[in-house]
Amino acid sequence: MTEKKKPLVVVTRKLPDVIETRMMELFDARLNSDDTPLTHAQLIEAAQVADVLVPTVTDRIDRDLIEKAGPQLRLIASFGTGVDHIDLKAARERGISVTNTPGVLTEDTADMTMALLLAVARRLAEGERLVRTGQWAGWGPTTMLGHRIWGKRLGILGMGRIGQALARRARAFGMSIHYHNRRRVHPDVELELEATYWDSLDQMLARMDVVSINCPHTPATYHLLSERRLRLLRPHCYIINTSRGEVIDETALTKMLSKGEIAGAGLDVFEHEPAVNPKLLRLDNVVLLPHMGSATIEGRIDMGEKVIVNIKTFVDGHAPPDRVLETLL
Repeated sequence: MTEKKKPLVVVTRKLPDVIETRMMELFDARLNSDDTPLTHAQLIEAAQVADVLVPTVTDRIDRDLIEKAGPQLRLIASFGTGVDHIDLKAARERGISVTNTPGVLTEDTADMTMALLLAVARRLAEGERLVRTGQWAGWGPTTMLGHRIWGKRLGILGMGRIGQALARRARAFGMSIHYHNRRRVHPDVELELEATYWDSLDQMLARMDVVSINCPHTPATYHLLSERRLRLLRPHCYIINTSRGEVIDETALTKMLSKGEIAGAGLDVFEHEPAVNPKLLRLDNVVLLPHMGSATIEGRIDMGEKVIVNIKTFVDGHAPPDRVLETLL
């Protein structure tokens, strides 16, 4: 009996060793050992030969690539939760299934969101720079004053898994939980989190002390926090974004931060990353991180295991558990 041929799985970035080892055992895996991001032309070449393509959020899987993909490509198993880098409509038209890795990075991202919130409000990055540069002259009663977060209002934009996990952490710090979501969450969740729902995003923004962006980037959420909406925020408000940079008008945000019209921001993502607005780099009232919200060893391994399960299930002729459907976005 002829042994069934293993599917060719092309992985676009370096993944944890344990995941790559498992992929090589199960599939005909073509890996990216030096982690150099593939050019668009190289991505097209990969799609022309792969049975399964495993991209990450740094790879643009657009209509041009999908239309040039080989007929054998039937699954795009993305390593990550967001799918805004993939043209889902073009994939559906070509009969290509798309999967992602939801759920496994919830707690890690919520941790990072809370860390940024604390870092901005208590000026941790500024203080660390003072010490490292030798500019700290010692304790003073009015030196490096930040703001307490206990008793403050937190407005969560996007009350999905991560938004709810953030709410649980913020409640433990004594914050009042408010949220705006496409759909109101179940009453039991509201009761557990003691969360107040705002049907109007504008009205919520105008009344918060901290606003956290936890919604996905879709065409509907592009620049959801436009300049007009940013101007609804009170001058003492902080903005935290661990979702996607495109949700905020970064130019308007930078301008308002530089003028003191918004107190500060904690940003793990940027509108044109990896490029960062040079004006943001010069501001002391922002904490800037290199898109590391889900960057834990445990989280990355869990993501890789989900990718493997999705591929194996699909190859075995079953519906993968994490298939992405346009209608659910």
